[in-house]
Amino acid sequence: MTIRRILVPVRGDGKGEGVLDHAVSLARRFKAHVDVLHCRPRPEDMLPFGVSVPAMLRKNILASAGTVADQEERKVRDLFDAYCERNGLTPVDGPPGLEEGAEDRLSLSWREESGKQAAVIAVHGRLADLIAVAQPDRERNLGLNTLEAALLETGKPVLLCPPRAGKPVETCGSHIAVAWNGSAEAARAVTIGLPLLAAAERVTIVALSDGAQKPLGPEALEDYLASHGIAAGVETEKTKATAVGGALMKIAHGCGGDLLLMGAYGQSRRRELVMGGVTQHIIDRADLPVLLTH
Repeated sequence: MTIRRILVPVRGDGKGEGVLDHAVSLARRFKAHVDVLHCRPRPEDMLPFGVSVPAMLRKNILASAGTVADQEERKVRDLFDAYCERNGLTPVDGPPGLEEGAEDRLSLSWREESGKQAAVIAVHGRLADLIAVAQPDRERNLGLNTLEAALLETGKPVLLCPPRAGKPVETCGSHIAVAWNGSAEAARAVTIGLPLLAAAERVTIVALSDGAQKPLGPEALEDYLASHGIAAGVETEKTKATAVGGALMKIAHGCGGDLLLMGAYGQSRRRELVMGGVTQHIIDRADLPVLLTH
């Protein structure tokens, strides 16, 4: 298995360029195709839900919504074209076929789909190898539905891309830190992430402990990765259960990682949202790209 197609949903929220930078950086490692997808709102989605709307008002709302959608589509497409020009990239009509040499280069394309972004990604993400999304902005209530749809409804790994803070993305996937606690969620993340781990120059297993003995420690994972030809170092640290998210970020940065690989929502998503949890902490506060699996 390898990474051949990366899906990147974009909209006019100012975050598309940062997500594209992360996706393109990762795609270069695999000579993969970046499928840039803009979701055009349907005019009927702008109508008040559950409220009877007079025919004339309905007609005006639909006409206005269509105009706004046209403007938004042109704006986002112009931003995409400008990004490609700045980075020396030439968009193609779609993923490369089987012609000779098609798999020897990075490629990217643009396409439009109608509908709400989360709903579109929940369907089209199922035929991607990886989905790259912007880190949600809770203050603006933006991006969380898309992240959850990608993570919980497609069965695919999701690359969470934090803001770049004005800095270029130099590498993504060169040095991968693996969050390990011996759980089924962590093991699944490792299995799904094997192509990335095999392509990385360096892999570090990050194991946090509360002092209790675990049946599958980091040494067991080290042996497993070695059987796949992947050499890995180990970083361990004792920490409280309530401080795991922050400790993961600290150690990943400290060892020089440019990507954190981890399983998501080890406890129920609802419980994490209400009580807090490692996944929610990472989603809200990550300051390096994170590959999440569920």
